[in-house]
Amino acid sequence: MSKRDYYEVLGVDKNISEKDLKKAYRRVAMKFHPDRNPGDKEAEEKFKEASEAYEILSDSQKRAAYDQYGHDGVNPQMGAGGAGFNNFSDIFGDVFGDIFGGAGGGRGRGGPQQGSDLQYTLRVDLEQAVKGTTAKIRVPTLVSCNTCGGSGAKAGSKPITCSTCGGVGQVRMQQGFFSVQQTCPTCHGQGTIIKDPCDSCHGRGRVEETKTLSVKVPAGVDTGDRIRLSGEGEAGPAGGPAGDLYVQIAVNDHEIFERDGANLYCEVPVDFVDAVLGGEIEVPTLDGRVKLKVPAETQTGKLFRLRGKGVTPVRGGAKGDLMCRVVIETPVNLNKKQKDILGEFKAATKGGKHSPKQSSWFEGMKEFFN
Repeated sequence: MSKRDYYEVLGVDKNISEKDLKKAYRRVAMKFHPDRNPGDKEAEEKFKEASEAYEILSDSQKRAAYDQYGHDGVNPQMGAGGAGFNNFSDIFGDVFGDIFGGAGGGRGRGGPQQGSDLQYTLRVDLEQAVKGTTAKIRVPTLVSCNTCGGSGAKAGSKPITCSTCGGVGQVRMQQGFFSVQQTCPTCHGQGTIIKDPCDSCHGRGRVEETKTLSVKVPAGVDTGDRIRLSGEGEAGPAGGPAGDLYVQIAVNDHEIFERDGANLYCEVPVDFVDAVLGGEIEVPTLDGRVKLKVPAETQTGKLFRLRGKGVTPVRGGAKGDLMCRVVIETPVNLNKKQKDILGEFKAATKGGKHSPKQSSWFEGMKEFFN
């Protein structure tokens, strides 16, 4: 075993809590687990190294001895730090039992296993996300072979128990005081061997298929939300139960509205004269057009709130609002008469306090240069 610092092995500092220590070990062990790196000796050594580090640091007495004396403090032959390792399967089962299915951590213990979960990205329009919809999706997946019922064996035959592991799916390796279980190299964790494979699935017990599913998208979903379809993932090996399908929502950009949580935002162009004198304009909402009263002397950037015209969050709560940002439009394509009128208007307002922002901006500029 390498004698690297145990904290360095797990990528943590000395003040880490027991809970975070377990998370760190879980992350490293999953990365280098032999089941995920078959035949990779370097990954196997790193896996063992991480397990040794966790075994020491997860025990308060051994951790204290290690912090004080280093590796000598936990070396049983040095007479300090306790009696060395406990059974490795106890460590691994405590941390990974909920993922790999039992103490020892092997992916296969013989018999059926649950299939993998799948993820599908479903793109929806903003209107569909806000109001809800039902969508049809096509998902490529692995389903149980109908010919052999998922066993992988030809009709009239059946899998036989692996003689190497005795049907357990794992073999134990002993290196001095350190004991580790690994996937059986003969049956690859299945616990059985198929002598006469099924012609349809070639012994795999599963075949590729594209399923068409109906997905009910609830009102109020947003990008990043997930919908779980239980049992619609891949069928499990050896006739095991199917995993789940997670439908990830991605909302398309809208040409008018932007969403921020429960609120919607849009820009509303306002005629120059209406902004000066005041007026009434139509603005769009997801429920249709509504009237918006624009008061006199409205400036660009002013926000008008239309209450209850936003989104009702999928997890509940009050319905959001529609925020309308005013953008004053500059007149274009003017004829001579219109230009003359604007020239007279400019002359008539010259010297008056008709442009408060412009006046304050020029005053600020003067102060800056002075």
